[in-house]
Amino acid sequence: MNHGNAHAQRLPHSPPLALRSVFLYTKDMLAQLFTSKTRIKLLLKLFLNPDVSCYLRELSSEFSVSPNAIKGELDSLNEAGYLKRKQNGRSIFFSANKDHPFFPEIHSIVRKTLGIDRLIEEVLVSLGTVEAAYILDDYAQGKDSGIIDLLIVGNIKQPRLEELKVLTESKINRKIRTISIVKEEFDKSSQIFLSRPNWKVL
Repeated sequence: MNHGNAHAQRLPHSPPLALRSVFLYTKDMLAQLFTSKTRIKLLLKLFLNPDVSCYLRELSSEFSVSPNAIKGELDSLNEAGYLKRKQNGRSIFFSANKDHPFFPEIHSIVRKTLGIDRLIEEVLVSLGTVEAAYILDDYAQGKDSGIIDLLIVGNIKQPRLEELKVLTESKINRKIRTISIVKEEFDKSSQIFLSRPNWKVL
């Protein structure tokens, strides 16, 4: 028997042990993150738009959860390196740590959970010339309110936009409100739109 050939035939079906170990370690670490409803809310809030930062009382009020419960989760995530904390006056603000090795995975999970990836993929791909896209208001602040406000800059096929909007709403279980504007008009009035909470997603 040619053991060398048998071994070579197994290689395409079995990833190297080191890669499998990294995958299992990553999967286990991510699973440990989603351990409570409060922690999930925090991850959705802070990792959807990584530019968002919040303080304890604000989060307690928004989630209707006691400050102590929020503080425990924030401290735990901060100590593990998933969050950054910054003192501003008498308040401590927390934000996602974009330098953490698991940041891309958590950010991706959150986007998929809230339907943002599907929204961008299905609503924007076949609309014509899209120069930019912004999510405004609630979702730009990491609030899963059920209504996604989307600003699209470019020459848009309006009938197709309406078709895709209806289809996407049913898939992501959220209502989509759209504003479309050509680039020339946006350049003149961008301050009006971007004075609202905003997150550039395209």
